[in-house]
Amino acid sequence: MIAKSRDMKPPQDDAPDRPLTDDEFARGRTAFVAKAARSATGLSQSDFAKRYRIPPGTIRDWEQGRREADTAALNYLLVIKKMPEAVADAMNGAA
Repeated sequence: MIAKSRDMKPPQDDAPDRPLTDDEFARGRTAFVAKAARSATGLSQSDFAKRYRIPPGTIRDWEQGRREADTAALNYLLVIKKMPEAVADAMNGAA
């Protein structure tokens, strides 16, 4: 059985070469993907949030590694990264 992140104790060793916990790895991946998606658009966090209908605080938390995106949100970010204009058009009803 895999323990949920809230059940896990923080690592006792803060050495820089210690392995990442599963939660730390997932949050780092979210941060990387969120930054890459926003970078592909060239938008500020606020403008990105408005354009793709994501709360600004969520974008900020993802980019800073405070929160992990669920699978659907992570895939949404990956699609935005690949096709930013098509996603924006779809969100605005232009097909």
